[in-house]
Amino acid sequence: MLLAAFTLVHVVLSLVGIGAGFVVMAGLLGGREHRRWTALFLVTTVATSVTGFGFPVDHLLPSHVIGVVSLVVLAVTTFARYGGHLAGAWRWVFVVGSAAALYLNVFVGVVQAFLKVPVLHALAPRQSEPPFLVTQVVVLVLFVVLTVSCAKRFRAEPTPPSDGSYREQRHGSNVVSG
Repeated sequence: MLLAAFTLVHVVLSLVGIGAGFVVMAGLLGGREHRRWTALFLVTTVATSVTGFGFPVDHLLPSHVIGVVSLVVLAVTTFARYGGHLAGAWRWVFVVGSAAALYLNVFVGVVQAFLKVPVLHALAPRQSEPPFLVTQVVVLVLFVVLTVSCAKRFRAEPTPPSDGSYREQRHGSNVVSG
């Protein structure tokens, strides 16, 4: 029962992180960063990676390696946002890091879907069959396109209005509250 509850919390965190991540990416595509969605994305994605280490196992799994990579990416991404204030090169570091963290979460989601959803599991029981491989390649290509598009559209630092009313002007970032 306790493992089932822990699994549920882990899955909910993951799904919230993925959803918030796509909202963040949509904002970046529009040249804006949504502070609250970004915070939700970063917190839930870190929590997803951390809780992934709480499952009982007797050896290192590929999911653990992905979790470590994700936590490193998230640490750099979080610093780019909150320590580097999206200034200069930290802007593209934030975009690439956010997209990479989201991709890793989606990658694991696809793996889990092929393990747990009966119709998908029947198509690729060992996860080495073409349906699984094609799905992962398509996801990767979509994320590369998404990352490049976000980096191009979110690269220019904003010009503050002449009346000085622009929020976070000192940080040089396109930021909206929602």
